[in-house]
Amino acid sequence: MLTRILPIAILGVALISNTGCNSNSGFKKAHGIEYKIIKDVPGKTAQMGDIVEFNLIAKADTTELGNTYKQGKPGVMRVSEVKNAGDLQAVFPYLSVGDSAIVEISCDSIIKSIPPAQLDQAMKMQPWMKKGKKITINLTVVSIKSMEDYKKDMDAKQAQMQQEMKEKAAVQLPVDDKILQDYFAKNNIKAQKTASGLYYTIQKPGSGANVAKGQSVSMMYTGKTLDGKAFDSNVDTSIGHHGNDALVFTAGTGQMIPGVDEGVTLLKKGSKATLYLPSPLAYGAQSPSPNVAPNSILIFEVDITEVKAASPQKTMQMPAKPMPKSK
Repeated sequence: MLTRILPIAILGVALISNTGCNSNSGFKKAHGIEYKIIKDVPGKTAQMGDIVEFNLIAKADTTELGNTYKQGKPGVMRVSEVKNAGDLQAVFPYLSVGDSAIVEISCDSIIKSIPPAQLDQAMKMQPWMKKGKKITINLTVVSIKSMEDYKKDMDAKQAQMQQEMKEKAAVQLPVDDKILQDYFAKNNIKAQKTASGLYYTIQKPGSGANVAKGQSVSMMYTGKTLDGKAFDSNVDTSIGHHGNDALVFTAGTGQMIPGVDEGVTLLKKGSKATLYLPSPLAYGAQSPSPNVAPNSILIFEVDITEVKAASPQKTMQMPAKPMPKSK
């Protein structure tokens, strides 16, 4: 996801790269923007409903507002009806793949589109936004695809990424397993191991049946790195950003990272346990916070306080709070 420096109401999209323009010679107008095509490649222009990938640099005077080149991937927008003056996407129906254009958006148009009650705050947050000023955008169209083709491409890329992650996990898992075995030996810990590579110890067995897939679980927890540094907790409110209410989630549905999702099914209501997650069962190469390095082995101390049937509506609406697959 692109880091949006400007609100959507301003440009209607995430932004990227620029030079500047001191003259409106050759510029055309469309829905409150002015544009000039500086490289015109023959081809079909973007149609309503198409997905446009683009690179850009956006500046207001010398202030850079966005740059997709620095972000490392193009911006993406679906062409739809232009509802606000100054909407960047107004220019896409005039461009084809490979085209480049300079787009100028008047700050006056943006200011007029902001509700009066929000105007003062918006002006304070965006000091570059002044009457009489313009945003200048250097824009290049990377691709134009139908929604169907775009979804196919995204599905293919996702499948490729999953395969690459699976291959990396296969390499990383034995490395982490050796580290964990050394850790257990050094600390005289007798942990049980599952087929996935998850290790666990149970300090309090609890009562009743094990947690089953689809059940609602209430859990208190503290997450630590292997060196013992806590990075998240709803037991100690000084750690992480969560309160001290129990984390409620639906077991076995992928709301939690794999090691926790599996680990709770080994436990019962009232169980207290420690889960030792090799990195492929935690966040893998993705770091969820500055306190968790890529490929970190993690330890979760968990306390299952409640287990019950999950409400279908709650299951759909339940956010993954402290341990989502990515943050």
